[in-house]
Order: sequence, then C-alpha cells, then structure tokens
Amino acid sequence: MKKHSVFIVEDDLISAQYLKEVLELEGFEVRGIADDAQDALDRLQDCPVDIVLMDIILKGVMTGSEAAVILKHLYPKCKIIFLTAYADEEMIEYALNARAIAYLMKPYREKEIIATIRMALQDKTEISIDTIHIPLKHGFSYNTEHHCLEKEGREIPLSNNKRKLIEILAKNRDNVVSNTQLSMHIWNEPDHDSNLRSLISRLRKTIDHDIVTNANGLGYMITSET
Repeated sequence: MKKHSVFIVEDDLISAQYLKEVLELEGFEVRGIADDAQDALDRLQDCPVDIVLMDIILKGVMTGSEAAVILKHLYPKCKIIFLTAYADEEMIEYALNARAIAYLMKPYREKEIIATIRMALQDKTEISIDTIHIPLKHGFSYNTEHHCLEKEGREIPLSNNKRKLIEILAKNRDNVVSNTQLSMHIWNEPDHDSNLRSLISRLRKTIDHDIVTNANGLGYMITSET
C-alpha cells in the first residue's frame, strides 16, 4: 500500500522533528524538512508530495503564506496545512487566500495532527474565498458577501457570536476547526470550551437543525452533506 508523502516547512527544528516522528509512527513518508520558504519551494519542485505542513512565519524574505500560494499554483492537487501559533482573523484569511485546507495550532497535539491530515487526504472539495454562497447541510448556505446564514435565499437572524461561529465553520467546510481556533475567532481568547458548547447548543435551538458536528473532541465542523 502506497504511503502518503509529507513535507514539513518549519523553522523550529525541535518542532519539525516532533512532527516528523509523529507522522512516521502513523505510517506517513516524510520526504524532507525545510526551515526556509524558498528552500522548500526549490526542493518540492523535484519532489512533489501529497501534504505540505507549512509554517506561516518563517526565516527569510518569503512568508509561508506566500510560498503556499506559489506551491498551490505549481501543484494544485497538493494539500497545504498551515502551522501557526496565532489563530486570529488574519491567519484565517492567509489560509483562505492560499487555499490551505486547514491549519494546526502550536503547541502541536498528536491526535489533532493526525486527524487533520487524515481529513485532508479524504480529498473533499475545497472552497474558494471568492465563493459567494457556500452550500451547507440541511439546505443552509453561508453568504460570504453579506456575512450571513441563509436558507432558501432568506437570511436567518443570528447574534454576532453565532454569526462568527457559522462564518469560520462554513469557510472551512468539511474540515475540522479546533476548539482553540473557534474560541480565538469568536472571543479573541483561546480557552472558552464551555462557552463554545453553550453557543453551539443555542445555535441548534435557533435554527432548529443540527448542522454543527463534534469531531471526537478535537473541534467542530460543518459538512456539505445533507
């Protein structure tokens, strides 16, 4: 059985080695580690891979997000997962612009690393940031132009926090968004697990549908499935 190949772009050697060990123990083939964006691009031209784990903040003049845009242009089928210590709106926009499929928060957690990569390899349809209507399950859609949840073309009134929750989940449709990422996006603080559970419960009551799925304690997601 063919091993899925991964390339790691991370300027912290200890973190890079940890990622390498975790991935190899799970049966992935790590084809290299680079701590510089240009070096990574040069090496990947001769050695395309299935997944690239790309740190956003890197040494050198080129950022990870800039390298990701180039890499996605060269190899559209390559799946990029951003590595970052910051889960703010700017990072989310980086991921969307570079068509990254997900991003992992530092410090890394082994289960989250593996779950995120395995979901990326399921080859679900990526969503462009230019998409105006993102289709969701149960006939809902998220309107990126008006920043609202809709059903059958009609806007569903939501509180600001519920709208933020739907926004980040819809823009990452079919991919798990971690509790930390969600909390940072909604409250600008990393540890709001109880508030997050309460918010999701209130959302379900508001729209009378369960469109948000708990991903084994790693985070939450919205799927495009009915």
